[in-house]
Amino acid sequence: MPDPNGFLRYDRRLPARRPVPVRISDWREVYPPAGEELTREQATRCMDCGIPFCHDGCPLGNRIPDWNDLVRTGNWDAAVESLHATNNFPEFTGRLCPAPCEAACVLGIGGGQPVTIKQVEVEIADAAVARGGLRPRPVPAPTGRSVAVVGSGPAGLAAAQQLARAGHAVTVYERDDAIGGLLRYGIPDFKLEKQHIDRRLAQLAAEGVQFRTGVDVGVDVTAEQLRAEHDAVLLACGALQGRDTPETPGRQLRGVHQAMAHLVAANRVVAAAGDGRPALAVLPDGTPIDAAGKHVVIIGGGDTAADCLGVAHRQGAAGVHQLDLYPEPPQTRDAARDPWPTWPWVLRNYPAHEEGGERVFAVAVQEFVDDGTGQVKGVRIAEVSVEKRDGRRIVTPLPGSERELPADLVLLAIGFEGTEQQPLLEQFGVRRNAWGAVDARPDWQTDADGVFVAGDMHRGASLIVWAIAEGRAAAAAIHAYLGGVGELPAPVDPARQPLAAR
Repeated sequence: MPDPNGFLRYDRRLPARRPVPVRISDWREVYPPAGEELTREQATRCMDCGIPFCHDGCPLGNRIPDWNDLVRTGNWDAAVESLHATNNFPEFTGRLCPAPCEAACVLGIGGGQPVTIKQVEVEIADAAVARGGLRPRPVPAPTGRSVAVVGSGPAGLAAAQQLARAGHAVTVYERDDAIGGLLRYGIPDFKLEKQHIDRRLAQLAAEGVQFRTGVDVGVDVTAEQLRAEHDAVLLACGALQGRDTPETPGRQLRGVHQAMAHLVAANRVVAAAGDGRPALAVLPDGTPIDAAGKHVVIIGGGDTAADCLGVAHRQGAAGVHQLDLYPEPPQTRDAARDPWPTWPWVLRNYPAHEEGGERVFAVAVQEFVDDGTGQVKGVRIAEVSVEKRDGRRIVTPLPGSERELPADLVLLAIGFEGTEQQPLLEQFGVRRNAWGAVDARPDWQTDADGVFVAGDMHRGASLIVWAIAEGRAAAAAIHAYLGGVGELPAPVDPARQPLAAR
């Protein structure tokens, strides 16, 4: 049984981040390994509650108390097995997920400190590599059925692995030049070094998954061709349509870009350097998008904005302002607004924030200022109040509060509007809904029979745990559709939503 006094004997502790002056000089991950002693100590804080609400906070249904106790007792091999029983890629989630499981931890009731679930998870995942690598699982006799997976992000890869392990022939199609989706070119290396992706891809390849890169389905390969070559198709193309602000004066100026364009360009430079190739941070048309020596303004307050902030520091920005439309959140959970165990609205300080830059809350951009040559030189902002009326957001500028910030590079990190409109949708006869996503029937099929959807393409931009959970669930539905023997695990259904107060 677990240690019933562990949470009384130990406070919540995380490994110290690498020093700021050191880490902004390279692209390596911010957090060093925690070490076995600290990890076992923190796992001991888990009470194995009678009702483990962390299970409900995590859509994957991770067996968190089980593997915490296995770590506590030093049974690392069993902890690895327990963790992988519900999560194909814990080395990704342990680094990238914001951990709704921790928000639902019973120790968090009344402002307490939850178990460091995410840190224990990543240590178990890394232990799997250290204790023999990510060994391929033996694949059963082939079923003779074939599945095409379009998109190689976490949803597509999770589905591909589940289906391959069930004996189906799986081919993953990726329009980029490397597999991984946003994990590859959207997430900076200081959060996820790409060796973790490569190790997992080697395991998938050994299990029989085929990868085809540089293939834009709907352009290079038609939907008709995919249907002819495969018995089922899974669409897992993500939600990459960035939200824009075309009505803001000066939006057309040079130097105003979508945040994802900046992240992709920076990631390509880092990848090229790792291969010993020179490269510049540029857009596909060759336009520079490097923050070196520039005054940078990032519009948005979420994960993508923080990623841009960290990239700007490492590129040598002269200064950075990060703008948020909403007022500064509280430091602790407001139980009236977000009761435990729901995900709370609190101030989240990412590692990038301690590296520099200034956060400005409750402001909105009124104009991107032209330097007279068509290049942005600043942003004119105003303090605002935000309220909702009849489901609509009303933003009201405060008279007399306008001021200008210097800006040579402006990055829009204000969210996503769903999956991109692309030829494959029309060819498959699949439509986007009002939110830019693709609806799924209860069996994960789209309006087109035999064509399934999962991940952000179905849900809209969301967390990596939801992408993996939907990939696993869609794989289970495809396995049943193909007449596969037995059942695959399906942690969520298409209508499942995160924990929320009614």
